[in-house]
Amino acid sequence: MLPSSTVENYLKAIYVGETHLVGGQKLVPMGQLAAALGIAPGTATTMVKALSEAGLVTYEPYNGVRLTGAGEKLAARVLRRHRLIELFLVQVLHMSWDEVHEDAEQMEHVVSDRLIERIDEMLGRPAFDPHGDPIPDAEGQLAHRALETLLTCPLNTPVTVARVTDQDAAFLRFIESHHLKPGQTIEVEARDEVSDSVRLKGKDDQRMTIGARAASKLLVIC
Repeated sequence: MLPSSTVENYLKAIYVGETHLVGGQKLVPMGQLAAALGIAPGTATTMVKALSEAGLVTYEPYNGVRLTGAGEKLAARVLRRHRLIELFLVQVLHMSWDEVHEDAEQMEHVVSDRLIERIDEMLGRPAFDPHGDPIPDAEGQLAHRALETLLTCPLNTPVTVARVTDQDAAFLRFIESHHLKPGQTIEVEARDEVSDSVRLKGKDDQRMTIGARAASKLLVIC
């Protein structure tokens, strides 16, 4: 099977899904994969079976899917392109971090490895994209950091925002307007389980309250 944009999108989605598996999980559920790609579960299953026949994934009916070594190599290559392009658009073309995802989705399938290597070199071999997501290196390796969410980090302790896991443009604008972008130092002052909210102290001691769902999407270094 020759890589196509569709194949690359599936492999990338499985790769990202694998990085979020918890509790000893080894397979990305098919429902989760279909939701990530915005397609019907049956469509996802048909394609995953084809990827399995091509040796790019291991598929277990009713359980889920995971990448093979060959699939992981190709997926990391696509993800590397995507995240380097996002960083290039933000740092060099001065585009807003909330508008680069869709452009990167298109460009990741057509840029050459030579161009990506030049972009990587020009940007100084970055380890993370504008949202704090790790960028695979040329060998497909990711930088790993021990991160907490705003729901699990210590109270009344300065922490640094490192990663925003939701790429929705409206959410990113919300994060930026509250000075919660990666690199910002904040403190969690209180968590209210009844109202599902988190009270923060941010830039210039500004206080704010955000919902628990939003707080779960902000990863920090303690």
